[in-house]
This record gives sequence, structure tokens and C-alpha cells, in this order.
Amino acid sequence: MWQNARDIYLEERILSADPVELVHLLYQGCATAVQDARRYLAERDIRARARAISKACDILMELASSLDHQRGGAMSERLAQLYGYMHARLVDANAQQTEDGLIEVGRLLATLQEGWEGVREQRRKSAGSSTAWMPAASPELELAQASGCWSF
Repeated sequence: MWQNARDIYLEERILSADPVELVHLLYQGCATAVQDARRYLAERDIRARARAISKACDILMELASSLDHQRGGAMSERLAQLYGYMHARLVDANAQQTEDGLIEVGRLLATLQEGWEGVREQRRKSAGSSTAWMPAASPELELAQASGCWSF
């Protein structure tokens, strides 16, 4: 019963989320999957570890496919490269059954989440000057402001 309530809550959260919140949720989901993979690696649960790594890889591929290279410019290119690198590290960690790649990807995701939290905070601050039908800032301005939050 609790699982069903949690799933309903998560579904509602996703359906009502704006794009910034959706990326935040994807980063959270990916980080959780990597943490799960580390736990399953320690427990020697090969099947569960592989599922967790596959979930993290799927999320990274979704993030990469959602990048707007035309509007995002160099930032979106760097993110695409980073997502590809993290994906490769996860695949390698799964094949080699080692924790190093999982640790590295976990750290990279933490950095991305921190930067994205800055974007979310900026958006919250500007929310007072927008309406549901007219955002406070253009996507280009948002991306330019967000680029100051990234550390790579």
C-alpha cells in the first residue's frame, strides 16, 4: 500500500513538474540508482547491481537526448560529453564489477545536482515576476545564468 502511495505521489510530482524540476528529479533518480548499485556490488547481488546500473544509464541517456544543442551551445555539448563519460564509466564498472566507476559517477552527479540546485533557486527567486503563461526569463537567459553554477 505504501509503495503504491509513493508511486502515485511521484507520478503526480513528475506530471506537474516544470523542465527544471524534471532534470532535478532525473539527477536524483540517477544518483539513487548509482548508490543502489554500490550497495548491490557490496552484497554481491549481480542481477540487482546490473539493473541499478542499467537504470542509471537509461537516465543518463534520457538526459543526453533532452539537450537542446541549438539553444544550449557549448554548455549542452559539455553536458553531452559528461553524460557519455558517466555512461561509459557505469558500463565499465558493471563489466569489471568494481566500485571505482560508481564512486566517480556518484561524485559527478553530486556536482551536477549542486549546480542544478542553484538553477532551481534562481528560478524560485524570479518566480514572483512571472505568471503561469509567461515565464520570468527567456530560456537563453536562464541557461546563461545557470552556466555560472556549473563547475566543469
